[in-house]
Amino acid sequence: MGGYDPDFAGYFKEAWDEYLRKHGNLIFVLCGSVSSWIAENILNSTGFVGRDSFDLELGELSLFDSVTLFGPTGARLSTTEKLDILSLTGGVPKYLEEIRPELSVDENFRRLCFLPRSLLFREFDETFSRVFGQRVATRGRILRLLVDGRRSVSELADSEERSVNGSYAEVLRDLCYAGFVAEESGMNPLTGKAVKESRYRLKDNYARFYLKNIEPRAAAIKAGLFEFASLEQLNGWDSILGLQFENLILNHVNDLFPHLGLERSLVLSAAPYLQNETKRNERCQIDLLIRTERTLMVVEIKRQREIRHDVVDEVSDKVRKLKYDKRLSVRTALVYDGHLSASVPADRYFDYIIPSDVLLAQR
Repeated sequence: MGGYDPDFAGYFKEAWDEYLRKHGNLIFVLCGSVSSWIAENILNSTGFVGRDSFDLELGELSLFDSVTLFGPTGARLSTTEKLDILSLTGGVPKYLEEIRPELSVDENFRRLCFLPRSLLFREFDETFSRVFGQRVATRGRILRLLVDGRRSVSELADSEERSVNGSYAEVLRDLCYAGFVAEESGMNPLTGKAVKESRYRLKDNYARFYLKNIEPRAAAIKAGLFEFASLEQLNGWDSILGLQFENLILNHVNDLFPHLGLERSLVLSAAPYLQNETKRNERCQIDLLIRTERTLMVVEIKRQREIRHDVVDEVSDKVRKLKYDKRLSVRTALVYDGHLSASVPADRYFDYIIPSDVLLAQR
């Protein structure tokens, strides 16, 4: 209603103040997928100050709730198959309801993604158009820039040869409100202050998979020329799954805290961290850096068929490079999916080793 009539918010305010609020048993629920419009015209509008009683943003299902949608057959799926499905779809109920657990992951994604009229082949364009209307082009360009990794506002603007201004910030705000993108800031481990420039991550796992692996083949799929046999035929498949798995874990970071001996109330920040190279600092990229009052937790997120002992060397090198307040203790954690070499826990370098199956279990 709001999209088709620019005066809708005014009509709604007048109707509420004059008539609707007088009905004691009436609850008026305003909902929609265009979250940025609701925020701008209702929640943040001075005309509606004090009138909204409850603001609810629906996110993805939890990891545990997601796998329950597979039904009784899902109990026989391996943890890796479950996580592969979630890594490519996210915890979106509609997508998960379309999964047939009796079929292989490859067959499920063939029928859902790589056929001309399949749901997840059509879904991105249809959903993106519904959410953003005439603003699709500008929002779509940003998502495509974020497919290969996080970027700051200035990096995004430079890629488009644009200046950073209010309209550019509005585009990013729209994408965050709609749930496609996450703004990640965190704290500088050396100063304890917020990092100077936030970075943006394409958080929607389905959108990321679509833009990286389906859209480039769209013309061939529509023409019936793309013969899909296995997900492993996609270029760099192991790397793709690794990034999707990392994205999935970051989207459910709160589920990690109990397994790291942390209370949510004690966590000051939890976000990926990038230490840029300077004359004094070496470049250092950490999958997830958690800060409490007295501790830094360096978390490595790894999804590989074989996770060998070199993961210890990787994280040890990151900790060596990291510039941080020496009054803080540094602890390390590994969150993984795959076969873990026995030498990794035997080395006792990691304070916490969290296999992926515990994240799917009900707490």
